[in-house]
Amino acid sequence: MAFELPKLNYSYDALEPYIDAKTMEIHHTKHHGGYTSKLNAAVEGTDLERKSIEDILSNVSKQSTAVRNNGGGFFNHNLFWRVMGPNAGGKPAGDLLAAIEKKFGSFDKFKETFNNAAATRFGSGWAWLVKKDDGTLEVGSTANQDNPLMDVSDLKGTPILGLDVWEHAYYLKYQNKRPEYINAFWSVVNWDEVNKLYKG
Repeated sequence: MAFELPKLNYSYDALEPYIDAKTMEIHHTKHHGGYTSKLNAAVEGTDLERKSIEDILSNVSKQSTAVRNNGGGFFNHNLFWRVMGPNAGGKPAGDLLAAIEKKFGSFDKFKETFNNAAATRFGSGWAWLVKKDDGTLEVGSTANQDNPLMDVSDLKGTPILGLDVWEHAYYLKYQNKRPEYINAFWSVVNWDEVNKLYKG
């Protein structure tokens, strides 16, 4: 298999009460697991088997819908699990905080901008904080399983924070109350990992 479902660095119940254990288990094993297996099926027997997911997504306009959707789902969820964790939340420090304050004016204003991107994404999709090629930050959203690495995306850059706003990410606990789920996300953001991605 070219791509493998990553193991989580924490248990399914570790993000309670903000994200419930049942949602985490279904989301990781069924949804992310499904994207992983379908991506492998889509690239099997092609030269894509030997490429990184980032390389594939950078030229995804040349690939099939199956590669676009499942490749996006594979990458997006890999990032999502990484930027969350138990005993997390709060706010970033150092260079990342300075970059956020420079771009958005304050950390609270950044959160407001991000929350708005997540809440107003129509249907299914993702909200992102991305680092652009010039080192500046930008917030935006993409539809379905698209992301800012894709050549088809209007929002361009390296994702360093992503929030899944598909209903499968929150419906068991929050039903149709997406804004409550978005607010809860800030209590599980692992800023140490986001900072590593920012510096990477």
